[in-house]
Formats: sequence, structure tokens, C-alpha cells
Amino acid sequence: MTDFSRILSATSPLTLASVTRGSQPLVMADLARAAKGRAVFVADNEASMSALAEAARFFAPELQVIEFPSWDCLPYDRASPALSVSARRLAALHQLQAKRTGPQLLVTTTNALTQRVLTPFRIRESVKLLKPGLEIGHESLIALLRRQGYQRTDTAIDAGEFAVRGSIFDIVPSGLDAGLRLDFFGDELETLRLFDTNTQRSTGTVKEHLLVPASEALIDEASVKRFRTRYRELFGANATADPLYQAVSDGRRLAGMEHWLPLFEDRLVTLFDHLAPEDVMVLDSTVAGASEERFGDIADYFKNRKETSGQKAGSYRPLATDALYLAPEELAGLTEAQPAHKADPFAQPESARVLDFGFSTPAISRPNARAATTPTRPPPNTLPRSASRAANPSSPPIRRAAARASSRSWARLRALSRALPRPGRRPWAWRSRAAPRRWFSRSRPALPTRRSRSSPSRISWVTASSGARSARRTPTPSWPSSPR
Repeated sequence: MTDFSRILSATSPLTLASVTRGSQPLVMADLARAAKGRAVFVADNEASMSALAEAARFFAPELQVIEFPSWDCLPYDRASPALSVSARRLAALHQLQAKRTGPQLLVTTTNALTQRVLTPFRIRESVKLLKPGLEIGHESLIALLRRQGYQRTDTAIDAGEFAVRGSIFDIVPSGLDAGLRLDFFGDELETLRLFDTNTQRSTGTVKEHLLVPASEALIDEASVKRFRTRYRELFGANATADPLYQAVSDGRRLAGMEHWLPLFEDRLVTLFDHLAPEDVMVLDSTVAGASEERFGDIADYFKNRKETSGQKAGSYRPLATDALYLAPEELAGLTEAQPAHKADPFAQPESARVLDFGFSTPAISRPNARAATTPTRPPPNTLPRSASRAANPSSPPIRRAAARASSRSWARLRALSRALPRPGRRPWAWRSRAAPRRWFSRSRPALPTRRSRSSPSRISWVTASSGARSARRTPTPSWPSSPR
């Protein structure tokens, strides 16, 4: 039985040896149960994160598993992250601020760990818990939805949209598969119902719902003022003609505006600021290589954007890499101070910095391929002479038979190659027995003429050079002759 007390009381990173990919959910579930705080696991990509979270729920149904994904867009991109991804990120950060009621496991990725996020105060300020009996004015709710990034439309169909019809508010949150319908009686919220976005019909009721922003870039009066001031300071007065600057000044949202998130907020923090000191963090063995590749991609994208910045109106004006992303030295210092332990799938001897869990991949016995393919020769004087020759492929009769079979095969191949047309060779065509055998000229393209009465299923060809009639035996469709 592994002693988790060494991991919980460690002040420096440890190496958790013999923790294979399949045993990671089991180890993290046990670690979350034993930890005073929460257990945090950092995977190398989104697929590994989802697989570990799903397996951890199976091993520990009582465990609260929180997934914190990364943006599904490239660094310095013109596209915004998906609304569903932003909703999952904000909901995960809000759950980290709430009081824990049991063991908790946070699963994230390398890309999410290397990106700055909103402060805990900003997260608590931007979410709203909706439940029956809540009193809120219609204008205040509309202002809240606009500040959270929702767009007002006549009919709420897509995620991030809301519609107002009298005392009924239809909202399509990013984290729900259906729409949310709020029915007010005056300023008091009376019922919360779910509705189908296609038919607009109510499908059920809910007791409460946590309304999270549709985007991490929150637009309010203070954030717009900060953005305008910082954008002019960084890029000059000529940048005021950029579409991004004009859209934000008008209070409108523009695709890709999340990549200028540091200009909207007073300050940004890291994911480590949302964690408690007693939380236990474990890194996958491939996180080091994935983080190095991530930092290289960020530097390359910034360099390409910087080369074309300011060349024409509306060009991309990138922020510095350390404005939205962590530096390699900063990440190394944070993982050292947390501390962040490393899960290694290979076995290592026990030491003060290594703790072996004993999980190993069973060795797969591979048969000797050479012994399987090489025929075994029977002992001498145990078989008749004919059987001994048949079992020995190097005997003279077997060699002669193999040579004859090989010669016949080569003869067939040579005959087939002669029948095939070759470049520079005139293949002669076949016609019916009554027609003479003629050569086909390739000097001019052949033109089809009318079908012959004697052979309606074949096409006669006439060359444009000499007018000689010839035909090729080609796979042509057969059809009945047309009536005269």
C-alpha cells in the first residue's frame, strides 16, 4: 500500500514512479480522498484530460471532478474560443472558489496552465445564481446579460443569445444543451424552465441555474475605458481606426477580441492563484515536452504577427507574449513552489525524491519470428526418403520443381507484357473474322463512324491521316442497332 503521507507533506517536487497511463485515474482518485485540499492533475492534451476525468468518475463516484480546458484556438488568432469552452472554463474557476463539500479533483492541460485567467474576485462578480424568488429588475438583467457577452435577438436559438418577450426571458447559456426560460412576475423570478431551441417549446423545469458569462472578455463601462486607454498607449493614436478599437468603443463584440484580454482587465492571474496551498498537483511525464512546444508556438505566432503589424489599416496588432501567457521561467518557479510532482510510467528505485507505486505494464511475449518462419528439419533416418525430400526444401527434386514453376510464371508474364501496348509501338487491333487485320495509326486522333451491320456491338474507327478503317478491341458498351 502506497503511503500518501509523503506526498501530502512534501515541500519539494517528487517523482511518482511506476504510474502508467491506465493507473493515473486510480492514483489521483485515492490522492483526492487522502488530501486535505483538492488534487490537481495536468495532462498534456485535451484527449488525455477527458479520458482521465471519465475514468476517475468511474473509480470514485463520490468524487467531484472539475475539467478546466484550454482555448480551442491558436495563439494570436483572429477567431474567438468557442462559447462552450469559455463557459466550461468560467464554471470551473467558479467551482474552485466555492466551498468544497467532499473530495475534489481538478483536471487541466498544459495549454490551460500556461495561460493567464481572470482574478477570483472578477469570477465571483461575473456569475449569477438564478432561482425562484430572486428579485431583479428587467433592465438590470439585460445589462447583466450584455456585460456577460450575450447578444440580444428576436428569438434565442444559438448559444450566447437571449430574447425578451414581456416578462419572459429566453437565454441560451453556453453550458446547457437546451435553452433557459425565465418567467417573471413583476421583478420576482417565478419559474425556471428548459426549452427546445428548435421548437421553442418548454421541456421541463429546473430548481436553480448558475449563469456564467458567454465570454471571458467582459464588456462594461470600466473595461471599455481601460481598453481604449491602453490600446492608444501601446499602438499610438493611428490605431484608433482599427475595427477592434471601434467595435469595443461602441460596446460591440468582435471575433478574436479575447486575445486582447489583458487590455480589458485591471490585472490577470494564473491558475495557481485559484488553488489553495494544501492542494496537491501532479504533472504527467509528457508535460515538460508539451510546455516547451507550447512556448515555441507562442513565440513563432507572435513573431509572424509582429512582422505584419501596422503595415495597413486594420492589421493585427499583437500584445507581448508575457501579457496573456506565462514565461517558461515563471512556470518553472510556480511548479517548484506549489510543489508539482511528476508521474513517471517507468520504474525507479526508491529514494528520498522517488516514490514507486508498483504499477507496470505486463510484458508481451513475442515469439521468435525467425524460428516460426524457418522450417524445422526432421532428424535423419526417421522418415522415408520421399518424405524427407518433401520436408527439405533444399533437396534437388524440390529445387527443380520450383525452377519449373518459376519459368512458367515468367513465361506468362512475358506473354502478358507483349500483349500490352507500349510507348512507340503500334498495337494491332482485332476485328471480326471476316474483317482483315489492319494496323492502327496513332499519328492522328481516331474518329468514330457509324456501327457496322455485321458487328453492331463494335465501333469502327477511321484515322484522319490515311482514312484506313481499323478497330480496336476495347471494352465498349453494347447496344441494339437503331431502326432504319
